[in-house]
Amino acid sequence: MPSLTSPDDRMRLVDPELLRRLMARTGNGREVSVRALAKSVGVHPAAIGFLRTGDRTTASRAVAVAIAQRIGVDELVLWEPLGRSVSEETSAACVTRIAA
Repeated sequence: MPSLTSPDDRMRLVDPELLRRLMARTGNGREVSVRALAKSVGVHPAAIGFLRTGDRTTASRAVAVAIAQRIGVDELVLWEPLGRSVSEETSAACVTRIAA
């Protein structure tokens, strides 16, 4: 079961209202319930409920991708990546080269 709290790549929900609207009319034109979405994604229904209300705004990349796929949209429609886009090691190497 994917975790909403694991320290792997994190994603931030762009807009809870957008999630609610897209759940009301998914890519196939049908509504998906909180319970059905949670089951297909592999998380507890409360996790989806928290995302819908904005009480929770982040999820693991695996969960974010699974939600977007089930709803029928590209992951970046609903989610934005969190954290560094460049590793600390790469960043440090660049600073060293610039300073030299």
